[in-house]
Amino acid sequence: MGAADRRPLVVHVVFRFDVGGLENGVVNLINHMPREAYRHAVISLTEITDFKRRIVRDDVSFIALGKSPGHTLWLYPRLWRLFRDLRPAIVHSRNLAALEVAIPAWAAGVPVRIHGEHGRDIGDLDGSNRKNQWLRRVYRPFVNHYIALSRDLEVYLTSRVGMSRARVAQIYNGVDVQRFHPLAPRQAIAGCPFGDPGCWLVGSVGRMQLVKDQTTLAQAFIRVLADFPALKSRLRLVLIGEGPLRARAQAMLEEAGVAALAWLPGQRDDIPEILRGLDCFVLPSLAEGISNTILEAMASGLPVIATDVGGNAELIEAGRSGELVGVSDAAAMARQIARYANDPQQARAAGVAGRSRVEQQFSLQAMSASYQGLYDELLSVNASTAGRKALIHP
Repeated sequence: MGAADRRPLVVHVVFRFDVGGLENGVVNLINHMPREAYRHAVISLTEITDFKRRIVRDDVSFIALGKSPGHTLWLYPRLWRLFRDLRPAIVHSRNLAALEVAIPAWAAGVPVRIHGEHGRDIGDLDGSNRKNQWLRRVYRPFVNHYIALSRDLEVYLTSRVGMSRARVAQIYNGVDVQRFHPLAPRQAIAGCPFGDPGCWLVGSVGRMQLVKDQTTLAQAFIRVLADFPALKSRLRLVLIGEGPLRARAQAMLEEAGVAALAWLPGQRDDIPEILRGLDCFVLPSLAEGISNTILEAMASGLPVIATDVGGNAELIEAGRSGELVGVSDAAAMARQIARYANDPQQARAAGVAGRSRVEQQFSLQAMSASYQGLYDELLSVNASTAGRKALIHP
C-alpha cells in the first residue's frame, strides 16, 4: 500500500481474526470486492492466526494488538496513532467487542466509522441484555452508520437500542457458490470412517462452544437411534469443530453406547469437501445472526435443520429447503432428522430448493456490491458535508 495508491483504505477491526462466521465474512468481502475499488487492512484487538491465509489478495496488511482481557481504554493511544498513520477513509468494526474503537477512530479524524452487528453470543442470546443496549447507545455519537446482517438484528438496533432507521443498513452475507456446490452421489470425506455409500450422514460444522449447542444435536442423534432402531444400521453423526463442547458431546455419545456411530475429528480446513460428504446439515445454535454455515450447506445442496433463532428463518424456507425447530429441543430435532433419513428423496428435494435459493438471493457478488455501494455512499456524503463546512468557514 504505497503512498501513491489513491484507492480509499478500509480498516476492518475485529476482536480476534480466527476461524469463525464473522471472520469468514470479512475474508469473503475482501476477496470479492473489486480490487480497484478499495484497499483493505485488518486489525485484530487480540491475535491474528493462520486464518489470514484465506485472504487471497496480496495488498492487505494485518495488525494484531495483543489485547488482554478488559476494556480497550489503554489501547486508545496506540489505536489513535495507528489510525493517524494509516489514514483510512473508513474504519469498519464488528460486534460489541470491537465497537469501542470508534472513539479513537473519531479522535484520529477517520471520516467514516461503520459498525457491523453480526450476531449474538451466550451472554445475550435474545438481545434483552440492557447493559449491552446501553453500551451501544454510549458509542452511538462516534459511529456514522450501522450494518445489520439480518432483519432480526436490524429490528434490535432500531427498536431496542433506538438507532435511527436512516443510520442502519441491512446486508446479508453471501456464499461462494463455486466453492460450495453439490456433488451426486455424495463424496467420501477424507479420514471419515463412514465411507459406506449405504450410510446416511447428518452433521454440523462450527466452533464447539456453548452458543453453538452441539450437545443438543448429540442428544437428538441418540434419541433418533432409540426411537427408530432400524436407522442404527445406516444413520451416522459427523461433528466438525473444536472447543469445550467437543469433549462433552463425545462423552454423551459414549455414555449412550453410540460413540462408534459418530465422528468428531476436531477442526478441519476442508469444509466444502466435508459438506459434499453429508446428507443433511443441522445447526443447533442458541443464537445466530446470519449463519455462514447454513448458507454453505444450502449451496452444497443439503437439507438444513436449524433452530429458529436470529436470522435462520430468513435463510431457510421451512417445509421447502429445510426445517426450523425450537432452541434446545432435542426431541423435535430428532423427529426432523428421522423424517429426512427415512425419506431421502424428500431430503434431496429440500437440498435442491436450498441451492436454488442461495444462487438467487445470497451470492457473494450481491453482498460485495451492497458493501461497496454503502462505502461509496457514505464517503460521498462525508465529502459533501466537508465541502459545505469549508464554504461556511473558509
